[in-house]
Amino acid sequence: MTSAAAAGAPPGPAAPRSRKSVTGTRKVVAALFLLPALVLLGALVVYPIGYSVVRSFYDNSGDGFAGVDNYKTLFTDDGIRTALKNNVIWVVFAPTVSTALGLIFAVLTERVRWGTAFKLVVFMPMAISMLAAGIIFRLVYDQDPDKGVANAVWVGVHDTFARSSAFPKAHPGRDSPLVAQGGGFVTRATVHAGHPVALPLVGVAPDQLPDGVRKAVAARAEPGRVTGTTWQDFTRGKGVGRLGAPDPSEPGYAGMRIEAVKDGRVVASTQAAGDGTFSLPATADGARLRLPGSNFAEPYHGLDWLGPTLVTPAVIGAYVWMWAGFAMVLIAAGLAGVPRELLEAARVDGASEWQVFRKVTVPLLAPVLAVVTVTLMINVLKVFDLVYIIAPGSSQDDANVLALELYRKGFAEGRPGVASAIAVFLLLLVIPVMLFNIRRLRREVRR
Repeated sequence: MTSAAAAGAPPGPAAPRSRKSVTGTRKVVAALFLLPALVLLGALVVYPIGYSVVRSFYDNSGDGFAGVDNYKTLFTDDGIRTALKNNVIWVVFAPTVSTALGLIFAVLTERVRWGTAFKLVVFMPMAISMLAAGIIFRLVYDQDPDKGVANAVWVGVHDTFARSSAFPKAHPGRDSPLVAQGGGFVTRATVHAGHPVALPLVGVAPDQLPDGVRKAVAARAEPGRVTGTTWQDFTRGKGVGRLGAPDPSEPGYAGMRIEAVKDGRVVASTQAAGDGTFSLPATADGARLRLPGSNFAEPYHGLDWLGPTLVTPAVIGAYVWMWAGFAMVLIAAGLAGVPRELLEAARVDGASEWQVFRKVTVPLLAPVLAVVTVTLMINVLKVFDLVYIIAPGSSQDDANVLALELYRKGFAEGRPGVASAIAVFLLLLVIPVMLFNIRRLRREVRR
């Protein structure tokens, strides 16, 4: 024992720890902090992916090894091939349209005072769940114009340029002088000038009669002209009313088109007045009167948005409604970083606003546009809920996508092996797009 130790002197400073020891301690601490996340990642992501890959090589029971048979089914099953075709349509159009609309909204709202409010409204659908959006658009696309907004607008535009018939249910009653011909009706006998003609019909609901309808009156004879009345002859005869003649309570068919036909050729035509009366020139003498089929055409009910032909574009429209706001916000953020002096320099050099947008703004925003487009491509490859909710059962096969087919194969048809193969195939489709996005993001960070 030394004299210093015996005298009770304090010990000297501890030797400094090595750099390797400190680095190792930090790695251990970092690993401990990451461990819960890694456990969850392994349990919720890595294990399901590995299990799906293994399960895709077994039959439906899970006991027999099926090899690549499940993967062969991906290219031979009609439902899966339809889903794959629709996924291609989704990947091509949905991200492109959403990004284009986002770009337009971001550029147009940049200089207006209410641009922030507009962006808020456009972005608001992102706060709605896919389930709620699907229910909303299932109602929007309803075939009945009284329920579906899309068809209400479409029918309104159509009827502005081509008015629908007011007499779709009209038809001759008992003892009528009219007979059916080519979708319309024609008189049994020829007509003559100076002898009024009665053209009674039945079958139009009172609330469906056109505007301008008045009480029907019997036409007066006019020398050298063929006159008559067309009206709703609904009053019963034998003391109650006169069958085949206008009664005071019966309305005329305002606007009904009447044609005089000789030898298959129309020689004169006219439209009935509000009281149902009409008058034709002397050329109609000896002709047969025809009420053409255009008088009785069914009302236009719009498009079958959820039918086999339009169901996929209709569902894509719902997706664009939700995600255009997402694209707009990201593009607007990128637009805020565009150097204003470049835009002003282009304008000073005489470039129009369209040229500035096309040759300056869009090229400068190309990295942002690429990130938005690729992100949406990853998203649409996994789309499921919108298709499942919006497409009715009769059109679901035509609107099918891979994620929906995975669900149907796994849970509705009891083919988990094929469902696992679809899941692996979807993963293989998503991975290249994800890698592209990651590489681009890293490149932007280096800049």
